[in-house]
Amino acid sequence: MRIGILGGTFDPVHIAHLRVCEEVAEEIQLDKVYLVPAYIPPHKGEKSITDFSHRLKMLKLAVSTSPLLDVLDLEGKRVGISYTVPTLEELNRIFGDSHTIYFIMGMDAFLEIETWYRYRDIFSLTELVVISRPGYVIRDISNHIENLGVECRKVHNNIIVLSSGRSLTYVATTYLDISSSKIRKMIREGRSIRFLVTEDVRRYIEERGLYI
Repeated sequence: MRIGILGGTFDPVHIAHLRVCEEVAEEIQLDKVYLVPAYIPPHKGEKSITDFSHRLKMLKLAVSTSPLLDVLDLEGKRVGISYTVPTLEELNRIFGDSHTIYFIMGMDAFLEIETWYRYRDIFSLTELVVISRPGYVIRDISNHIENLGVECRKVHNNIIVLSSGRSLTYVATTYLDISSSKIRKMIREGRSIRFLVTEDVRRYIEERGLYI
């Protein structure tokens, strides 16, 4: 099976997260996409994020009607700071050689990957999928990879083959100008977030008074 992994804080999960998963799965023919919420994101303080139990529940509500999407609570069970490399190592143990894992990330995150814990290992632990951003082309990605000291064997269309044997695929998706921070701000201002999140998630936020 071909498995997609999208990690994040998901505070809260919104329709752009879900749409990216749907479009990436369609583009590269994934069988399943798992959303993996971070317990404590490395670049954010624990006090600045919503309790993990709420974020996990909202994710489960958001994907409940999708045959493609599911949630994996790996980092919540591990607790502590959620680094990507230990999660990828655990995913490889769970799924084994019969599954191919594709780690999905945005262009903004990819351009800062050198700030991640053991970032070089990521290029050998998983296939990578980078979501497009306006103004960037595949050559920008290959140049960045080589600046990090990771060798690229070849670039073909939207795929970069790495010296590790892994690949990086650059996928263009529908750009939706939605962010969790924008949604939190709208809630604080008393504005509607209907259709920015799924209805189950909207009700959950409202009933529990989150982000007020």
